Amino acid sequence: MTSPLLANLDTVRVTRVDACGRPVCGVDNGFTFDCLASVAMNPNTEDGEDVSYKAANGRQCGFKRGCPTFNGYDVEINFYSVSPEFLEITTGNPVVYGFDGKPIGYDDCSLQCNSGFALELWAEVLGEDLCSADGTGDGAWVYFLLPWVTNGMLGDLEIGSEAVTLQLTGATRAGGGWGRGPWDVMPVDAAGTAGPLLTPLGQTCHRRTFITTVAPPEPIADYVPVTGGLCLAS
Repeated sequence: MTSPLLANLDTVRVTRVDACGRPVCGVDNGFTFDCLASVAMNPNTEDGEDVSYKAANGRQCGFKRGCPTFNGYDVEINFYSVSPEFLEITTGNPVVYGFDGKPIGYDDCSLQCNSGFALELWAEVLGEDLCSADGTGDGAWVYFLLPWVTNGMLGDLEIGSEAVTLQLTGATRAGGGWGRGPWDVMPVDAAGTAGPLLTPLGQTCHRRTFITTVAPPEPIADYVPVTGGLCLAS
C-alpha cells in the first residue's frame, strides 16, 4: 500500500487527559461518536527573522532566511449532535443530569484552561490491496492522534430554520504523558493482534499519523471507560 486514497472520516474518539497530558484512567473518561461534519487541523506558526548582510555600497553580501517556529495545530471540530458527555470531556464544563441520572444537557461556564483531551480520528482507506492474503484485518484506516489538546471551547451557536452545526476549538501541545496510550490502535505482530502504540510520541511532537488495520471503535455516542494500555500498569 504505497498511495492510499482517503474516504470519509469514520469515527472520532476523545479521551480525558490531566494537566500534564496523561490519560485519565477509569469510567466516564472516553467518548466515541461519528455524527460530525469535519475536523480541521491548522498549523500555527510564527515567521522567523530574516537576516540580510549589506555592504556600505548597498550590495547584498549574504542573506539568511529565518526559521519559522511551529507552535502546534489549531483544532476545529464541526459536529451536529449536542452530546453533553463530549462537551464535558473537551471543555471541562459540567453535565446536567435528569432525574434518572442520565445526561440531558450541559452548562457553559468559565474556560477550563487546566483541562485537556486527546483526539483520535479514523478515515477509511480505499484501494485494491487492503485485504491481505493472510486474512488479517478487515480493511485499513488512516489513524490520526493528537495526544494533548487544550483550551477546548464551544463556538458560536445560531438556531434557525437550517441544520445546526456546532464548532469546538482547541490547540495542541507537545510533550505530555500520553506515552503508548490506553487504547489498542495498531497491529503489534504479524498475526494482526491489536495493541497500543509501539513507540510514544517525542516530546516535541503534536500529531502522529499512520495506516492501521485495526478497526476504529464503535461510535456509541456515550462515555466509555479508559482501562487498557498504560492503565493496566497503574
